[in-house]
Amino acid sequence: MDFSIPIINLLLHFLVLVSLVYPINCSETSNHQLANQTFQQGENVYKLKKMIATHLQQINKPAVKTIQSPDGDIIDCVLTHEQPAFDHPLLKGQKPLDPPESLIEHNQTSNLSDVFQLWSTSGESCPEGTIPIRRITEQDILRAGSISKFGQKYADGSKHEHAIVAVEGDGYTGAKASLNVWAPKVESRYEFSLAQIWLGSKDSETIEAGWQVCRTIYGDDRPRLFIYYTVDNYGTGCYNLKCSGFVQTNRKIVLGGTLAPISVYNGRQYDMTLKIEQHAKTGNWWLVFGKGNIVGYWPSSLFRELKGEAYFAHFGGEVINLKSTGSHTTTQMGSGHFDTEGYGKAAYIRNIQVAVNSPNVWIDLPDPEYTMEKENCYAIKGKYGKIWGNYIYFGGPGKNADCP
Repeated sequence: MDFSIPIINLLLHFLVLVSLVYPINCSETSNHQLANQTFQQGENVYKLKKMIATHLQQINKPAVKTIQSPDGDIIDCVLTHEQPAFDHPLLKGQKPLDPPESLIEHNQTSNLSDVFQLWSTSGESCPEGTIPIRRITEQDILRAGSISKFGQKYADGSKHEHAIVAVEGDGYTGAKASLNVWAPKVESRYEFSLAQIWLGSKDSETIEAGWQVCRTIYGDDRPRLFIYYTVDNYGTGCYNLKCSGFVQTNRKIVLGGTLAPISVYNGRQYDMTLKIEQHAKTGNWWLVFGKGNIVGYWPSSLFRELKGEAYFAHFGGEVINLKSTGSHTTTQMGSGHFDTEGYGKAAYIRNIQVAVNSPNVWIDLPDPEYTMEKENCYAIKGKYGKIWGNYIYFGGPGKNADCP
């Protein structure tokens, strides 16, 4: 991999930063001191380059085949038993499990969703025995600010704002819904906007899946399929396959891959169906995309409390509000319009259900609660219908006259 051009750019940025922090006064600095200072700066850049190169070698696994996606992503087809999951100490030496028979939907005319992934339009696909993984680049790591922060959620809970429907109280073994897909505007590259399903323990463990717009992770403003998990309240954990944990079994779905098409305000609407379901015998949590596309699973061995049933299930939107301009962010949630505008204008999540007991029984939401921190910024409204079952409209524009 050629690091020369990005590292040169990094060096220039580094030198500019140092000159701002430690301005050089020509009358007070000798040539010898200046030479030493420049040498030290170059040495620091070299060390950073080496650290990033080492990390990239660890997380980018050898590819059997490489595919160029139309959105600029590079997709590596990696042997299933060499994927990042098996770097985890608890999973070393294992191989992917076959999907449980209970999850396999037979006699499907099509396994495709209304929403698909751009990389698949290239006409290329990964061969049997491999999985597609979005290649991590040097720039991906640099945008994160550090290797330690790479792939993790912003941990300061006070900066997160939500509009969600929740059920709580133990006993949940699954959650599923169809999520309306949009491309909300995100103000800062360090902020994000997402719609997702959460399942979590009473303490500190969660598993999550949905779509998100996040420039820090992906370098653009496209909505992308994502997953996340943490075992310690976001102290550790990661998106997609950026760390070890989630075991992927599907060769047609890219975690972190761009979703298309997207919904149009007052126009055609698109959604994707996601299901997370616990297998009764193993306790593993399986993810299904669209109509029967089994993506993979979070092994139960990763967790303490989520070895058993989940305490809560949440559905809805989330944004980061950093107030970088001194006022509330203009980052949009959902379509960027309030729930009151309804179908075709506000974002929705429909056919929301949870699974209880073992084997899993799917039911409508029992006693749902609707939560939003700042209803003048982002709001939510829940309804029930014959076709859509439990559903919500949610979202908002962020900063406005009533949300300063």
